[in-house]
Amino acid sequence: MVKVEKSITASFDVDPQCGFTPLCPDELPVAEGHLIAEQLNEQAKFTNCRVVSKDCHPSEAPWIAASADQVMTPVEGDYPNLDIKWPAHCIVGTKGNSLIPTLPSEAEYDFVVEKGIEPEMHPYGACYHDLNEEISTGVIEWLKENNISQVIVGGLATDYCVKTTVLQLVKAGFKVILNMAACRGIADDSIQLAYQEMKDIGVTLIASSQELVS
Repeated sequence: MVKVEKSITASFDVDPQCGFTPLCPDELPVAEGHLIAEQLNEQAKFTNCRVVSKDCHPSEAPWIAASADQVMTPVEGDYPNLDIKWPAHCIVGTKGNSLIPTLPSEAEYDFVVEKGIEPEMHPYGACYHDLNEEISTGVIEWLKENNISQVIVGGLATDYCVKTTVLQLVKAGFKVILNMAACRGIADDSIQLAYQEMKDIGVTLIASSQELVS
């Protein structure tokens, strides 16, 4: 069991959007991604505040793949904040941009991170707008201003945006608990590598929110 001091702990829902689930099969569906809401809601009961991040992408951007064979190929051109191409996903104004069912509305969260808004930026972590981690989204500063020193994290996908967000939070000085039941990932191998990378920097991994006690 992991004891949590509620007053100094936040819950962080990383990109729990329909565009990353089978609810939007033409975007970036993560298997069972739509099933994490219950665990995200449960972990939030142990915390003082709740944060959510969202990909809020434009409909046209250099990183959007024109065909399936372009996916995960390098973005060509002078784009320092782009790496590889992805299918269009989480486009502003579409179902893919919305939060998965049974999560709170955005207005009910204490802080909302909107990332990936600029066509020439496609960040993974929720703490910075750019790949070089120089342009803050403001969430680190907000958490510190609210005397948060520990963060419980879940979201999509484990091996990409969740992992990167966790690494950013640890680098910023927060203690992090990863709720594995509140996450889903792309591939078993990369999920296991992500778990190990997080464990190696001191992240506490729990099987589910049932391991939390206040």
